[in-house]
Amino acid sequence: MSKQLNKKKLNKIEKVGFILRPNSPDIFALYGDIKLKFENKNIEVLLDESSANMIGIKGVEFDEMCKDVDLLVSLGGDGTLLGVVRCSYGYDKPVLGINAGNLGFLADIPVDDIDDMIDNLLIGEYRIDNRMMIEGYIESGGKRQEFYAFNDVVITRPTVSHMVKLDAFVDNDWFNTYRGDGLIVSTPTGSTAYNLSLGGPIMYPLSKVFIMTPIAPHSLTQRPLVVPSDFTIKFSSPDDLVVIIDGQDHYRLDEYDKIVIQGAKMDAKLLHKKEHSYFSVLRDKLSWGDE
Repeated sequence: MSKQLNKKKLNKIEKVGFILRPNSPDIFALYGDIKLKFENKNIEVLLDESSANMIGIKGVEFDEMCKDVDLLVSLGGDGTLLGVVRCSYGYDKPVLGINAGNLGFLADIPVDDIDDMIDNLLIGEYRIDNRMMIEGYIESGGKRQEFYAFNDVVITRPTVSHMVKLDAFVDNDWFNTYRGDGLIVSTPTGSTAYNLSLGGPIMYPLSKVFIMTPIAPHSLTQRPLVVPSDFTIKFSSPDDLVVIIDGQDHYRLDEYDKIVIQGAKMDAKLLHKKEHSYFSVLRDKLSWGDE
């Protein structure tokens, strides 16, 4: 079985760009300690402007930083890493997630392991995983709003007062009408997020598929569906909707606006320890095998 691992290494790691967990000025001391560890190994550290403003120092505009560095470093939790991956899409830079949060499905490098991780970076003892992303757009009032998602796209009702009707098309062929609270379309990476809480399947993160999982369906015959990522999926509804991208960006849709979803042309790249095991992460985070 192919694991679809990216065996390529970075040509050099001389400059890294940090993004800190938003609204967390208390992370300043931790960032300072980690920055010093990189600099002690002759690796220059840049800090994105938004993070720098949060902790009261000077930073670098995010897009300029992405162009200039060899590697992006997310310091926070999974939400921080999600934002970094989406905002840096197109620059083709690997992202290393340092876990200063709680769960750590994606940001999986513990703070205590930073010294060893930096040493391994410098000798090429790491791996880069290619993770599929979603690219799509919302068509409303003759205008098109494009978006990218790393975990999921949630299509749901704006209020709790009524269920929604959602027509779904695959490659322009109608295949289903969902009735209920909505639908979530997730990537394999996002299969352990909202999708999991809805009873959707966990997918190996290097797979190339969409998982479509109904939210509180009106009919028990509506079940999660997994389809290859080379399909184009389109949705429309006679109801007003809310579309939520990775739990972070929100869009309001009027009736019969369209949402179109495809597999993104470029994968996200996550940098991990060489011995990183997705199945060990599942056992640890989901307490599998506990007696």
